[in-house]
Amino acid sequence: MSLPKFAKIKQKFVVESIKNISRTISEQFNFVKADEKIKPGMEIAITVGSRGIANIPLIVKNVADEIKKRGATPFIIPAMGSHGGATAEGQIEVLEGLGVTEDTTGCEIRSSMDVVEIGETSAGIPVYIDQHAYKADGIIIMGRVKPHTDFKKDIESGVLKMASIGMGKHKQALALHTYGIEGIRDMMPEVGKVVIRKSNTLFGIAIVENAHEETAIIEAIEPERIEERERELLVKAFGLMPSLPVDEMDILVVDEIGKNYSGTGMDTNIIGRIRVLGVEEPKKPIIKYVIASNLSEASHGNALGIGLADLTTKRLLEKIDLQKMNENVVTSTFLDRAKIPIVLENDREALNAALRANWGIASEEARIVRVPNTLHIGELFVSEVIYNELKNKENIEVIKGLHELQFDEDGYFLPM
Repeated sequence: MSLPKFAKIKQKFVVESIKNISRTISEQFNFVKADEKIKPGMEIAITVGSRGIANIPLIVKNVADEIKKRGATPFIIPAMGSHGGATAEGQIEVLEGLGVTEDTTGCEIRSSMDVVEIGETSAGIPVYIDQHAYKADGIIIMGRVKPHTDFKKDIESGVLKMASIGMGKHKQALALHTYGIEGIRDMMPEVGKVVIRKSNTLFGIAIVENAHEETAIIEAIEPERIEERERELLVKAFGLMPSLPVDEMDILVVDEIGKNYSGTGMDTNIIGRIRVLGVEEPKKPIIKYVIASNLSEASHGNALGIGLADLTTKRLLEKIDLQKMNENVVTSTFLDRAKIPIVLENDREALNAALRANWGIASEEARIVRVPNTLHIGELFVSEVIYNELKNKENIEVIKGLHELQFDEDGYFLPM
């Protein structure tokens, strides 16, 4: 089957980013009057999740340094629900995959799946908190505020989610996910508020990224303002979010899926697929077929999100750790996201199969986009038809003009 020619392009987003992370964090500590909250001899827990947040090792290190300046001892707790195979060791591995280690941050990591029940919500849902956080003299709840991949509401991913499902570990994730989408959409924020109210939370730190996945906002927030401010920051995050350059595609090729790119392996806001019972699918983008080519090493075999694809490769299949993936998806109850799609020998065969099923359209005319992952979509490949639509637009830079698609000796795409 003949293939269309491809061009490599770059989307140019108008963005602002933080130039000096250390100075920004120092200013934010002063803003929330950290000198009055952090005293010599205290032990302070810093939450770190499983997402691939830009500059996260540097951010954590600078937060830890500010704590040390005040004579206290910082330590990290993994705040990631059931990720990492729902084991303490697995969650340390996830942090290592993100570059967050004791060496890079200068502080100890205390990982445990044990939790303490500290209260319940108005609906009677028990509220849990990581045992190390519970014993700490203070907690700094840090998380990225961004659109959630499962639902749409005024509170989505952010500090409250880290306070609830993150710090509540596997047990809290189970308690909330038992209620399906209502659990994480409607009940999760109240769990987070109970945690903040009944724990030694000093303040939150909200991170927002721009369309180039750069750090745009780092903001320390007093506990009583977290809910209100998170709503405001989510609006900002939506405005900064990138998107694919076209809304209609025959085929989208995602070179790598993985937990370090999105909690769902592929960001549902980017690919326009949610696949959760009771949640309406996005109206755009419209993509006939999604090919998932590979699984990131940082995912440690957790291929959650593979069910969002229509086709995948033998290479990706062989990297799946079923125990880790199944633990995550069964906890979430969103089972469709771990269903294995059609498995082909390699990228070439997967692309040919998708083109074969692209009824009534010559393969050379197919609308195809290829991205490295759904977190980094600034630079990407587009097929000739799409290239001709985009090449003269002001926000598009042509990196490499039209050329024949190239594969390695095993039939996989050459690295981007």
